[in-house]
Amino acid sequence: MDGILVIDKPQRFTSHDVVARVRHLLGTRRVGHLGTLDPMATGVLPLVIGRATRLAPFVSKDPKIYEATIKFGVETDTYDLTGNILPREFDVNLKTQTITHKDIEIASQPFRGTFFQQPPPFSAKKINGVRAYQLARQKKPVKPRAVEVTMHKFEIHSLKDDRLNCRVTCSPGFYMRSLAHDLGSSLGCGGCIASLRREQSGTFNSNNAVTLDTLEREELNAEHRLVPLAELLPELQGVVVTEKGCRLVAHGNALSLNEIEHQRNSPYQLINSRITKIKNKKPLKIYNQRGMLLAIGEMDSSNVLHPKIVLV
Repeated sequence: MDGILVIDKPQRFTSHDVVARVRHLLGTRRVGHLGTLDPMATGVLPLVIGRATRLAPFVSKDPKIYEATIKFGVETDTYDLTGNILPREFDVNLKTQTITHKDIEIASQPFRGTFFQQPPPFSAKKINGVRAYQLARQKKPVKPRAVEVTMHKFEIHSLKDDRLNCRVTCSPGFYMRSLAHDLGSSLGCGGCIASLRREQSGTFNSNNAVTLDTLEREELNAEHRLVPLAELLPELQGVVVTEKGCRLVAHGNALSLNEIEHQRNSPYQLINSRITKIKNKKPLKIYNQRGMLLAIGEMDSSNVLHPKIVLV
């Protein structure tokens, strides 16, 4: 059972809770998730199953899309409504009902594009080897190191009274809770996340997702929900190798052009069925003749293919 299973995470479940439940349902320990979702958040949580766990570094790099409601006029220690409200002195002349679209547009400018974002105190970031949330729960001063993130798109859906409904496309590692907190600070009224849903993670979206309850009802038939290895990383080009090439790949050995039968969704130039010129230095997917994904490799300047992640 190898591939990616896309779960529609319910509220009050941690990402680890979901992994534990799927391990039990599928009867395998080899389950991991691609990007943590907060317990209060819902939505798309892709899980890597079996040999797909080795592909996690590739499939976890893609942008995420969130639908969020930000509540202004309140600030909490967790940066969302599940936390304790902090007594802070905000601008007494500013009423949250007077915030306009233009105010939001101006306040959000520093957070568009690539910038350094301060993660929340209650986060999984490590400080001297200790999770930040563990220190925060002990009431110790917590300030995780700022990390470089990117907000690709910020869309305002509605703004009514003290609530902003928005849609954000961002890089992995981006904290929506920090965005809510920082917007509130910039506006001078405070802010936190009231609700959060991940609509998309890379190529996986809500249409691909299955609930835990549905998965439990299907039991052993859940395998048909998996996105198989051969269909993952569609943005990467691929090659099909000979039987000898398959044996070399299985042992992590390099392949010459003689072991490459033909291209698979690749723009490489071919002469006598051989690749003669490499146009792209991105990783390559390596398949056998039956369409099974064997490995992810890289071609060097001498046209030697080196397996980097072997899946067999």
